[in-house]
Parts: sequence; structure tokens; C-alpha cells
Amino acid sequence: MKSHYSDPTGAQTIERRTLCVLVDNEPGVLARISGMFSGRGYNIESLTVSETEHEAHLSRITIVTSGTAAMLNQIEAQLSRLVPVHKVVNLSAKAAIERELALVKVAQFGEHRSEHRMEALRLATAFNAKTVDATLNSFIFELAGPYEDVERFINLMSAIGLVEVSRTGAAAIARGAEGL
Repeated sequence: MKSHYSDPTGAQTIERRTLCVLVDNEPGVLARISGMFSGRGYNIESLTVSETEHEAHLSRITIVTSGTAAMLNQIEAQLSRLVPVHKVVNLSAKAAIERELALVKVAQFGEHRSEHRMEALRLATAFNAKTVDATLNSFIFELAGPYEDVERFINLMSAIGLVEVSRTGAAAIARGAEGL
């Protein structure tokens, strides 16, 4: 007999989804949206918010989350029912451009100091990262790119002397002439 409930074998695949949510720019909207996630036990991997339509007082919230397809569809449906939400768009289902900005601090180069400094600069060049600060003992690199590229850069810098990372979260937009 087939069940309408989740697969008890745990064979469901987990997917990552980027959602764009157009909302009224008013106090408490972000708390309502994040409260919807936390109240139902969903995780937000990345969250970016900014007013994008000044005349209409609308903000765009870009949320990256993961889960089963059913769970992600439920998140979309629940978001769209919230009062300040005008539109929810699954950018993962469209051809979309997604970027993240990271500031990466590398220091403490160890006994092979000059080699590690040169390797850090070579990697930064390979990833098109910009050096925004340099001292005798450290670098701060600025990198903008897809999530996967930012992750690879951070992982490679870990071997050299990663000290600190600050990331913006995803900013995403659908390709083509259509707007939200």
C-alpha cells in the first residue's frame, strides 16, 4: 500500500533553492518571514534584503534554503500567504544569475612565509579576487561570484592561513527581459 506521507527509507533528495520574495518595505516584515521559517523548523542558509522599488516602497528578499522538493514547495506556498508578500519566485527553476560577495582575510603564513604569500596572491588572481588590504602579515581579498566559487576559494585559502570570512549572502536575478 502506498503512503501519502514522506518516504520512510529516507531516500528523498535534498535540493538547494533560491527564492526571491517581493514584500512591502515596512517594519516587522523580515521578522514575520524569518519567524515563518523558524516556527516550522526550516533553515535559512542565506538571506539578503534591500529596498529595490523606492516609489512603491517594496523590498526584495533573496532566501537560499535547502530541503526536499515537497518541503521547499511548502515553504513557497506559506511565504506567498503572508500578508506583506506580493510575490514569491523560485529562481532555481529559472535561468538566473546568482552572486555572493565575500571578504576573506588570510594571515599567519608560517615558516614558508614568502611561498604562502605568493600562493595566496596566485589563487586570488585565478579567482579574480581583488586585494583590498595588504600588510606584511595579512591580506584581505574581495571576491564576488557564484556560491560554489566562493566556497572553493575559501577552502583553498584554509590551507594557506585563513583567519576570517565575511559573506553577504546570495543576490540573484532571473535572466531575460522580464522583471519580477
